[in-house]
Amino acid sequence: MDLLQSSYTPDDEDDDEQQPLSSPDASPVRLPAKSAAPAVDDTALALSAAAASTSRPLDPSLHLVPFNPTADQLWAPVLGPQHPHAPISSASGNRNHKLGHVEDAAVLPFLFDEQYNTFHRFGYAADPSGLHIVGDAQPSAEPDTVYNLAPSEHKRRRLQSKDEEGANQEPLPPEAKNPASDEWILRNKQSPWAGKKEAPPAELTEEQRQYAEAHAAKKAEKEARGEGKGEKSDMVAKSTFHGKEERDYQGRSWITPPKDAKASNERCYIPKRCVHEWVGHTKGVSAIRFFPKYGHLLLSASMDCKIKIWDVLESRTCMRTYMGHSKAVRDISFSNDGTKFLSAGYDRNIQYWDTETGQVISTFSTGKVPYVVKLNPDEDKQHVLLAGMSDKKIVQWDMKSGQITQEYDQHLGAVNTITFVDNNRRFVTSSDDKSLRVWEFGIPVVIKYISEPHMHSMPSISLHPNSNWLAAQSLDNQILIYSTKERFQLNKKKRFAGHIVAGYACQVNFSPDGRFVMSGDGEGSCWFWDWKSCRRFKTLKCHNGVCIGCEWHPLETSKVATCGWDGVIKYW
Repeated sequence: MDLLQSSYTPDDEDDDEQQPLSSPDASPVRLPAKSAAPAVDDTALALSAAAASTSRPLDPSLHLVPFNPTADQLWAPVLGPQHPHAPISSASGNRNHKLGHVEDAAVLPFLFDEQYNTFHRFGYAADPSGLHIVGDAQPSAEPDTVYNLAPSEHKRRRLQSKDEEGANQEPLPPEAKNPASDEWILRNKQSPWAGKKEAPPAELTEEQRQYAEAHAAKKAEKEARGEGKGEKSDMVAKSTFHGKEERDYQGRSWITPPKDAKASNERCYIPKRCVHEWVGHTKGVSAIRFFPKYGHLLLSASMDCKIKIWDVLESRTCMRTYMGHSKAVRDISFSNDGTKFLSAGYDRNIQYWDTETGQVISTFSTGKVPYVVKLNPDEDKQHVLLAGMSDKKIVQWDMKSGQITQEYDQHLGAVNTITFVDNNRRFVTSSDDKSLRVWEFGIPVVIKYISEPHMHSMPSISLHPNSNWLAAQSLDNQILIYSTKERFQLNKKKRFAGHIVAGYACQVNFSPDGRFVMSGDGEGSCWFWDWKSCRRFKTLKCHNGVCIGCEWHPLETSKVATCGWDGVIKYW
């Protein structure tokens, strides 16, 4: 009751007088609202709201900011409002960096290097705007750079800087001025080896002096022989005959072809099986050649520096071995009658052999490696030798005089092949420069130059029996056919492919009747294609390794000889 009475007010008493408490229409008594939360000081909140509502800047002397100001409040000017037409400052906006606005300066590389080297040389440089000079050292007059100073001025400034450095340093001791002293060497050395003082030459002992004299004499003898240029070799050419007798009871030589040797059939057939193997070379065989017109002998060149000739018709044994090269033999070539042949080796020598006696008739060399050798096929020009060299030249010798009569120098790489066409009036050469060039014999001017972007190097070329086409072994695993007429065009309709010859100088050849094209490949197989349809006829697995050479017998129309890097010659 006391609580109810204390909550009454005078107004309530007036109301009570008008309407008694016991009246049913009187309203109930209302109690005042009270909160259980503690009291909160909202002074700081009111101040922050007031500060946020104003655009006045913060006082720079404040050490504590009780609210989070906006960027405009942080960068607003301290005194007065910001000019409405003033440019946008880096502080108020347009910023691309946390510290402000950074503009790109376009400086040419030459100008940058000029100012960079000038600063490191003279101690000052111009800023990108070109209006101010920055650096510790300031120029006294118009600033010069390292690129527009005269050489004399460079020298003067260099001497001046040395003098200034010398003035600040202690005077040099007298030993530092003597070039023979260690002090001078240490002060003037320019490389790790300059600090070592060369000792005077010591006296040679008797044994050292004898060795030096012997070495000098041996070197002089070698230079006198011309061995350094590859003109001669200290290896003595010799030959060994392996047959029963060099002449028969009628006095005929062992190289004389049989009188009854003639073609048994003009039509050629693909061989089916191996009938004989010649094993005698200790290393890979690089080339084989049948005796011209008759084929009763087979000449082979090997990487064991030897050349052997084999009997094909009767005993099928090795008849003679020719040893005259000190390095591997690269190429061999018979003369028209077969009584002589040429050999080219990696010892940089070309040797002209007598087939019957095994004697070296003459030796030729230019100091470069010969890659291919050929005699002019004309009967009246059998003394003319052509050789494709590793120095991009085709060299022509007259073997009677031993002199070089012509040089064909147009290729851009080592010459790989020489093929005579057009009744031997012209010849075609291929090279490592991926081109074919046609020459008039005796005239060192290219009359036809064949080079296409799709062409590859052609290490082997063979002439068709009808003399109208050339088959070129291309290193992109195909055989291309070129015409031997005036234009020497590529026959796009004839293309022989399927074999793998990339990286190997596998020889390509024709059958005597021209019906078949054959070639070795890098996997030891011999491939046969039909000339007309360009279809593959047969593939023979011939050798373990690379089948590098293949020759069709000139008379036996279904027999083929192959050679490989396994050192074996097979007769099919």
